[in-house]
Order: sequence, then C-alpha cells, then structure tokens
Amino acid sequence: MLDLPPLTDGTLERALRAAGFRGEIEADHALRAAMATDNSVYRILPDLILSPQDSADLACVLRVMAAPDWAGVPLTMRGGGTGTNGQALNRGVILDLRRHMNRLLAVDAQAGWADVEPGMVLDDLNERLRPMGLFFAPETSTSTRCTIGGMVSTDASGKGSRIYGKTSDNILALEIATPEGLLASDAPCPAWARQMLEQAEAAARGGRAAFIAHTPRLNRRFTGYDLDRACREDGGFDWWRLFLGAEGTLGPVTRIRVSLRRIEPEKRLLVVGFDSFHNALAAAQPLLQVNPTAIEVMDETVQQIAAKAGLLDQLPPALHVPAGQSLAYSFLEFNGSDAAVLNAQVAACRALLARLPGASAVHEARDLAEISRLWAVRSAGVGLLGKVEGAARPVAFVEDCVVPPENLPAFVDEFLAVLRQYDLGFGIYGHVDVGCLHIRPALNIDADEDRARLVAVSDAVFELTRKHGGIFWGEHGKGVRGAYLQDWIGTEAYRALQGVKAAFDPAGRYNPGKLVSLDKPVMGIATTPFRAFNAPEGDPLAKAFRCNGNAQCLSYAAATPMCPSFKATADLRHSPKGRADALRDWHRARTEGSVTPEQERDLLAALDGCLGCKACASNCPVQVDIPSMRTVFLADYHHRHRRPIADRLVLAAERFSPLALRAAPILAPVWPLLARVGARMTGSTDLPRLTRQPGRRWIPGQALPPRAVVLVEDWFTALFDAPLRADAEAGFRALGYAPVVLRMQPSGKAALNLGDLKGFHRMARALLTDLEAVARLGLPMIGLDPALVMVLRQDYPKQGLSAPNILLPQEFLVQELAAGVAFPRAQDSAPLRLLTHCTETTGHPAAARQWAEVFAALGRKIETPATGCCGMAGLFGHQARHQAVSEKLFDLSWRQHLQDDTPTAATGFSCRCQAERLAHRPLRHPLGLIANALQA
Repeated sequence: MLDLPPLTDGTLERALRAAGFRGEIEADHALRAAMATDNSVYRILPDLILSPQDSADLACVLRVMAAPDWAGVPLTMRGGGTGTNGQALNRGVILDLRRHMNRLLAVDAQAGWADVEPGMVLDDLNERLRPMGLFFAPETSTSTRCTIGGMVSTDASGKGSRIYGKTSDNILALEIATPEGLLASDAPCPAWARQMLEQAEAAARGGRAAFIAHTPRLNRRFTGYDLDRACREDGGFDWWRLFLGAEGTLGPVTRIRVSLRRIEPEKRLLVVGFDSFHNALAAAQPLLQVNPTAIEVMDETVQQIAAKAGLLDQLPPALHVPAGQSLAYSFLEFNGSDAAVLNAQVAACRALLARLPGASAVHEARDLAEISRLWAVRSAGVGLLGKVEGAARPVAFVEDCVVPPENLPAFVDEFLAVLRQYDLGFGIYGHVDVGCLHIRPALNIDADEDRARLVAVSDAVFELTRKHGGIFWGEHGKGVRGAYLQDWIGTEAYRALQGVKAAFDPAGRYNPGKLVSLDKPVMGIATTPFRAFNAPEGDPLAKAFRCNGNAQCLSYAAATPMCPSFKATADLRHSPKGRADALRDWHRARTEGSVTPEQERDLLAALDGCLGCKACASNCPVQVDIPSMRTVFLADYHHRHRRPIADRLVLAAERFSPLALRAAPILAPVWPLLARVGARMTGSTDLPRLTRQPGRRWIPGQALPPRAVVLVEDWFTALFDAPLRADAEAGFRALGYAPVVLRMQPSGKAALNLGDLKGFHRMARALLTDLEAVARLGLPMIGLDPALVMVLRQDYPKQGLSAPNILLPQEFLVQELAAGVAFPRAQDSAPLRLLTHCTETTGHPAAARQWAEVFAALGRKIETPATGCCGMAGLFGHQARHQAVSEKLFDLSWRQHLQDDTPTAATGFSCRCQAERLAHRPLRHPLGLIANALQA
C-alpha cells in the first residue's frame, strides 16, 4: 500500500489554483469509485481526480506536483476507461483527459493529418472528418467511447488492421507534458529537454538488438517502448515512438498528430454462416487469397448470446439460425474505389466459399447503413459476453494473443485444451486475418479457486503464445499483464526499457506498477485488487455488480439514447457505469457498516443527475438499470432519513392527482399563483399550465359505443395536457374508432422514482384494478404517453406486478393494418416530421418505424430523425438545479429539428413541453397530425 501525503486537505488545491490550474479538483466518493474500475476485473481506488482544461493546464499540474511535498504521488492518465487489464487504474491522482481535452485542434486535408487532444473519442473524430472524405483508420469495437489518447496508450487496433495497421502505424507526431513544459516531436527541441532525450536514446540504442531478437515480426507487432522504430537505421531518434503503447508510464501525451486516409467510396460486406467455428476458423487462411480488408468471426457461444439479446434479428433471413441449432459467423469486408474490381473480388470470394467445408448461407450487403448495422452485431459480442447468467462470466485476461495466421488453428486447439483442463467455458470472436482471436474464459472472480485458475491459464497461454511465434498482448494493451514483460523481453532488453523509463520518469510516478518499474515490483495479475464480481443471490443491486465496464453508456453520439446525463456533463459519475460503481461501493460499505454521510451524500448527487430515461435498462448489454437501483437506494436511505419537502410535495401531487383533476375547474384560474408558490417550495421552474380538460372520463362498467378503444392517461397528461386528449380523440375518430378515456388513476411512477415503495404499490393496485376490468371486456387499451406504457412494461414486473397489455398508439394501429383494416387516405402530401420519446425509443425500438408505416397507410410520408433525450424527462427538466443539463441535452439533438416550418409531432408529453419551453415551438401528438391530414 502506497504511503501518500494528504491530497484532500486543501493544500494541494490551493497550490494548483495559485499556479493557475483551471480544471476540476475532486475527491467525490462516487467519482473516485467510478474511476476505480475499467473493463477489467480489477479495482484500484484513486485519491483525487483532476480534469485539466487543456495542455497548459496539464503542464501546470505537473509543475506544481513536482514540488517535494507531492513528488511521490502517482499520476495516471485516463481516457475512455475501456481498458481490459487495469491500464488506467492506480492510487494517487487520476488525470481525466476525456472530460475537457477532447478537441479537434487542426486538420490539413491535403497533407493528410489532424491534430487532436488525447480525450477525443474515435467516432467523434471520424464523424468530423467524414465531410472531407477522410478517416483515422484503426477501428475498434469500442469506437463510440474509446479516446485517441487511450488508443495511443495501448496501441489499439481492430477491424482491418492487416491493411491499415495498428494505431502506432497511423501516428505522425506527439506532444507531451513535463514539469518543465511541453515537448513536441514536430517542433524544435527546447534546451531543457536535450539531456532527457540523450539519456533515453542511449538506453534505447543499447538495448535495441536484444529487443529485436525477442519480438516476432508480425502485422500486430509488439509496441510500447518500441526501441526498434525509435532508433532509426539512418541514425535518427524518434523519441515519441517510445510512447506508443507505453500506457502512460513515460508521461502524459497532450497532442496527437494522426495520419488520415481517404474514405474508399465502394464497400461490400459478406456475412457467412458456418456449421462450426472450426470450419469458420479453417476458412480464414484460404480466404486471404481474395484480399479482403477484414475477416472477423463469432463462435457459436457468442452467436447464441447475441440471438437471445435479439441482435441477430438484424441479420437477413437466410442467416437466421434454425431452432435447436447454432452457427458460427464470418464477416468479410471489401473496400475500394473501383466498383467493378470490388465486384470481381466478391465474386471470387463467393466461388471460394462454395468450395470450403461448412459454409452455408452467404449474404452480401452493399448499402452502407446495412453494412454498419451488420458490423454492429459483431461489435456487440464483446459487451454481450458479460450478460452470461451465473456467477462465472467470460473475462478478458488472455483474449488478444496474436500468432502468425498460419499457426492460428494449432494455437487455438492447444488454447482450448488448456481451458478444458481447467473446466472453463468460453466465448470467441476476433480478427482471424491477422491471427488474433479474443477468447474469454468464464470465471467467478469472487472465488479463490477461479483467481488461481486465472493465474494458471495466463501462465499456460503465455507459454503457448511464445511456442507458436506470437505475442501475448496483440490488441488491448498490457496493463497488469505487464507482469510478464520482463520474462518476455529478456533481461538485457528490459534493462534498456528501464533506462528509457528513468530518462522520462526518474521518480517512477507515471502510472507506477505498470509495464516497467525502476525499483519496485510491478503489479501482478493475482496481487492487484479485484473488483467485486457478484452480489448475494436475490440482491436488488445485483445489476450494479454485473456492470463489467464495457462502457457502451459512454457513447459520445448525441442521437444515441444512452446516457443523456453523461453526454451533457462528460462526468463519469453521471453515467450508468459510474453510478453502478458508486452503488457497488455503497453496498459494500453498508454491508460492512462503514458507510459515511459523505459517501451517501455523493451517491445521492450522482443518482440525482439521472434522468430516468431507462436507456440503460435496455441498451446496456447487461441491462444495468440505474433508475430501478436508485429506487432501492432511496427506499433504504429515506427509511433512515426524513424526505426533503420538495419530494414530499411531489409525492402528494401524484397521490392526490385524481382529486386535483376533479378540482381543475376551480384551480385553473388561480394556478399561476399556486405554480409560483410550488416552484419556490420545490426548487422548480417553468412548471406546466394546469388545463381544464373537456369531456367526461369512462369508468369500467359503463356502456361503450361500437369500435371502442380505451385511452389510458397518466396524471401529468391528465392535468397539464388537454391538447393530447383532443389530438388522440380526433385522430382515432378520423380513423373510424370510438375513443373513450379511462378515468385517471396515477401509475405511481413518481413514487417509484423517489423510493416510496409503499405509496407506489398503493397507487399501482388501484390502477391495475381498472386495467384488469377493461381487459376482461376484451377491449384494446392504448397508453397515450410512452412513459406510462413503459413503466407498466418495465417497472411493474420488477415490483412483482403484472399489468394487462397496454399498447402504444402506433402498435395498435399497425396491428389493425396487419389484420386487414383499411385506413382512409389523406389528400395532402406536405412533409411531416416525428420525434419519438427516448424511453419509447429504447424500450420499443420499432416505435418510429411503426409510426412511419401508419402514415404510409394514410398516403403520407413522415421523417423520423434519430434523437437522444430532449432533456425534460418528467420533473427533471423543471428542477432548477438541472437547467444547464436539460438545456444542453435539448441543444444536442432536438433543437436542429425544430428550426424550419415542417409540421412536427412528438410522442412524449415531456418532449412537447421542452420544445415549447426552449424552442417556443408547440408540437402536436402524431394522432393530431393524423386528424389534420384526414380532415383536410
């Protein structure tokens, strides 16, 4: 255990601020818990998190912390946190470069390079380069959230690396920070850096021959302290190449110049089903004859997991797996500039496949959108492996070995024999064209015997890799597995690496314990602290333990629903992964009796930032449902602590909403005054207007007209959205139905969100009584707001309740079309637009497509652009403390669709409120557009 000086007593913060540091300085329990894990099995709790604003800010940190008081404090850089081997985990200070240092600094399209900050996400970079016809080539399965700095740190690669190379093959220059200042490889060397570079060069040249003798010449070559390429044959010294793959152990990188390639206009993808993984693997070597850009595979285990998750629905029917059978899939991509040449390649590949054993159906995709969807099936395999049920789950610790492709079948046979020896299950996917397969054995990391297996299998696979002329770390970096480095590289070469380390990091403080150490042992694969792997059986926080750090929730893309609070803040504690880590830490402390008020305060703040969109409950590979676990925490917390007045008022408003609805004619005239008082008491703003809804509500047992459909409201729409009821009734009448509105009974959603389980169940039982009465009549029930339908579908079952089938409007109408019902045709053909509710999009992905089908049946085309969360999310957007996040989310993906005069509808009440509030644009419900179209 490191003996560190105090970092949170204010002394360091004052010194940093006095020196001009502008970023965040945080010791928040929830944030530290989030930074303690990555996509590995390890957990190391840091002491302090610093988030520099830019390279000057980072250099300021190094300058201040070079003072004797803090000279022994570890400094570890962190990007996307997707490392599979604890690369960015350490004690001391974590430098979060993802949060602010994520800018595209410069692009020279003609020269083919771009300068980026290390925290920039790969997909973000390529999205900005696409209009120029350029891209940064290394393509990882985590491209939505991995950072360029992290890719440099681990020398990441992925699909297409046989053609495009690894990250290190696509870097032109680096800038690093030191206590003395910034040092750039593409600028004159300052005087203060000369001695450091001379010392590094001497060490590198002295060990270069031994380094080369111990590193196989492979496409996925060994990197990290690359003495070979740093010491050029012409006598030059490219010191910056030592940093590629060095995992931050030589110091922080502040600017990266990446090499860019032209996007090839023609693309083809073949997806091939094989009757066995063995045959899919054996096919790889002959398929190289037709020179595809990439050949990737999924074994039967990953295929079955993907099928259970519904991902294989994206595959064409010819590739669907017959019941009771399994397939292994190969994905072959071809890229080029000449369509005729590419077509000839594909034809040759098809002819070759016809002669290969076990190849069955072949599907060819040419449309770029379809190709992207099909590749997403393969990319999702890595996250889905964490979804395996049971205490033992596939773990990344020996998964990226690389051997010459011709040795791959024999290597895999011996690898699997090792797993059988230890009675381990596994899943396999990967890049067979370069001899890299990701094999993840299933372990229960909580069990001592499985930790022993982790060591035994690691040792055996390390030796197998050497036997077959390969590399133990071919794609995902070394991290804690750097414990094998000295044995791998040999004593002489390792001493040279230590010399390089001593030149750049004489105090041994940059990510200490990883790869190369000067005077202390490196971290070991069994001696580094493990994260808790499983919760006790039946524990309501079990999903927090299932989070494996794959971090799909950290996607940068604005139109991707998961996770809105992280998109708005870039703050790891405000993500499903971060909240799961914080909940797991609180669970441990609560079990041990060591929880502190400060820890609970920080966890409350992290959970308060959750918008409750439930995207994590469906889009996360392991369904880490943060809103449901927030309910569990709040129920426990408020059993011990009095609720704030704002919460009690919200709970009362929901509980007594039927009474408020009856009193609406009396309350409506004085509502502005009541709203001002309520806003002050609850810390809210822009509360919606109370509306007096015309018409009576139907009570089960009353007579019904022919073709009746029963519309179900929630309390918010009943009280504040009279136009929704008018649109819904008009739309259904125009389609030939007789809508009746069921008397309003609150669903208990607000009570559930606030952890008032007793109140929730009381309201839920009342609502279910009415719904079950309607269900007995055999009448269709249609929920007017997606949030209501989703709480009945997603949350009621988790609370042990079973609700009758309540349909979304478009679900009902599509069912009617399928049953042969003919809708009237609209005369107008003007453009229309529909924006769907984010909870609806994630809980029912077919929502937009179904609405488009309904409008097509009416003779109207409606565009359904992808959007993320609008930022309202029920009460969230009305709370004063959330205004910055709420408005930023609206600006990210909603505002752009409300800039023209196209008639636009939104399915969610929250979304319509937000559009009117922030864009001054009243939106209709799509049923209102239908009514208008058919009445025109």
